[in-house]
Amino acid sequence: MTDLLVHPAWADASHWSKVLLRLRAGGIDAVAAQLPLTSLSDDVAALRQSIARVEGPVVLVAHSYGGAVATAGATRQEKVKSLVYIAAMAPDEGETVAQLLHRAEPHPQAPALAPDANGNLWMSQQGFAEAVAHESSDEEVFLMAATQKPTSVRCIMEPMTAPAWKQRRSWYLLATRDRVIG
Repeated sequence: MTDLLVHPAWADASHWSKVLLRLRAGGIDAVAAQLPLTSLSDDVAALRQSIARVEGPVVLVAHSYGGAVATAGATRQEKVKSLVYIAAMAPDEGETVAQLLHRAEPHPQAPALAPDANGNLWMSQQGFAEAVAHESSDEEVFLMAATQKPTSVRCIMEPMTAPAWKQRRSWYLLATRDRVIG
């Protein structure tokens, strides 16, 4: 069994570096998928390439936007045995990530997001400090903001296909201090 970790928006697979090292120390096989963050469909295709690369059964572990990618990406993937959502989005069929972000009243410190001229969403350093990583050190916040990967607005506007959580065993860790997902 291999844990395949799915990163959030504004990040890349290195987002999971500390977790990967802890899993390895515990004798757990784990890898992280690298998503292009260009559209939900592109991210699903990249995740499926990562699933195909792994030998044997897979547990998908997803955080934030990565949950939407895992939800779509695990559908009809027999190697995927279960899904683990960590403060992640798990849209139902036809829902978009944007709809999930606006389902509940946003946290007062949730950043306002608007696409740039190229249709990409960027997170400000203040947004990382006050919402995305509000319990992180100043150095960690700086690095997240300085190395972030832009997220296309197409990632949050594309409707979910058949959600895998209806087909696979799934667990969900609800983060009560989340400032991005209401």
